[in-house]
Amino acid sequence: MKQIKTLAFYLPQYHPIPENDEWWGKGFTEWTNVGKAKPLFEGHEQPICPADLGYYDLRVPEVREQQAQMARDYGVHGFIYYHYWFGNGVQLLERIAKEVLESGKPDFPFCFCWANETWSGIWHGLKNKILAEQIYSDEDAVAHFEYLLPFFKDQRYIKVGNKPVLVVYDPIHIQEKAPEYLEKFRSLAMENGFDGIYLIASNKTEDNYGYKEIGYQAKISNAFMRAWRPHMNKKPYISAKEYYTNRVKGLIGLETTDFKKPVDIQNATDVVNDLHFEETDVDTFPCVLPNWDNTPRSGTRGIILGNNSPELFEKQVDKASAFLKDKNYSEKFLVVKSWNEWAEGNILEPDRKNGFGYLEALKKGLSKGG
Repeated sequence: MKQIKTLAFYLPQYHPIPENDEWWGKGFTEWTNVGKAKPLFEGHEQPICPADLGYYDLRVPEVREQQAQMARDYGVHGFIYYHYWFGNGVQLLERIAKEVLESGKPDFPFCFCWANETWSGIWHGLKNKILAEQIYSDEDAVAHFEYLLPFFKDQRYIKVGNKPVLVVYDPIHIQEKAPEYLEKFRSLAMENGFDGIYLIASNKTEDNYGYKEIGYQAKISNAFMRAWRPHMNKKPYISAKEYYTNRVKGLIGLETTDFKKPVDIQNATDVVNDLHFEETDVDTFPCVLPNWDNTPRSGTRGIILGNNSPELFEKQVDKASAFLKDKNYSEKFLVVKSWNEWAEGNILEPDRKNGFGYLEALKKGLSKGG
C-alpha cells in the first residue's frame, strides 16, 4: 500500500526583484508586510515573527538547505514551488528555482504550481492597476514547456509514474481562455520521453467542475474552503469586540480597547469540525491549512481564523490521512497550504509563539495515518 506523501506550497517571494522595487518600494519582499503588521484589536497577535529561520533571504543557499532539512525531519516529502509565468517572456520570482536546479541543492523533492493569474495592485490599494497580466498563446506554450523541461528532467522533480507533476492554480481560467495550451504540454512531454504530464487542479477552484473531461489527473480538495465559507456567510463582518466577548471572554481584557474597525473572524474549531473531504472525478488530494491571518497584506479587509492551534491542525491531518487510507491512487499526496506564506499567517515554519508546534502536529498526525 502506498504511503502518504506530504507536499507543501512554497512561496519564493523572500528576496527583492526590480519589479517589486518599482511597484512597492526599494527592497520590498514578503517580509515587508509581515514586519509592518500591527494588531487591529486587543488580543490580535501581530506581527507574527519567525523563530529559528529568522527573516531569511532565499538567495542564501544555506537557508534553502535549512528549510529542506526541517521539512524532511517533520514529514514533508516535497515542496510545491509557486511558478509565475505570465506569457510573452514575462516571468517573475524565478531566481530561486533556477538556483535550486543549477546547484542541485537542496537534495529535496519539488514540483511547480503554475500561478496562472494576473497580478494587480489590489492588496495595496491599487485595485485598478494591472502589474502583470496572465496571457496564453500557442507559441508561448512551447516556450513555457522548454523552460520547464530541465526541471522535469531533474531527478528531484516529483513525478507520478513517468509523468512530471504540474499543479495549475486556476484550471478554469486556462480552460476558458486557451483549452489547447495544456494539450500542447502533454504532446511535448511525450516527445521528450515522458508519458505525459500529471496535471493537478489546485484547491482554488470548486471540486465539482469535471476535471477528468478537461485532461486533469487529480484535484487538490477545496473542502477546507467549503467548511469555512458558511461561517463567513453567517456573519461576513463580525467586530473584534463581539468575537472576543462571545468566544474568549475572561481570557482577553477588553476594558480599554477602542473597536472602530471590523475584522472578519471565524472560529477555527467550528471550521475544522465541519471539514469533510469528498472524492471528485479524478484522484483527490486533501488540503489542510495550519493557520490563517492575512491582515498583514489586507488590513481590515483581511480574514482571520481565530482560536487556532497545533492541536486543531493535527485534527485536520487525521481527517486527511483517514480520507486517503483506502484510496487506490497512483500516489497519496496530502497537501499543506502553506510552508511559508507569512503575510497570510499561513505557515508551517516555526514562529515565536508556537515554535515547532505545527510541524510537530504534522509529524504526529502522519505517524498515525500512514
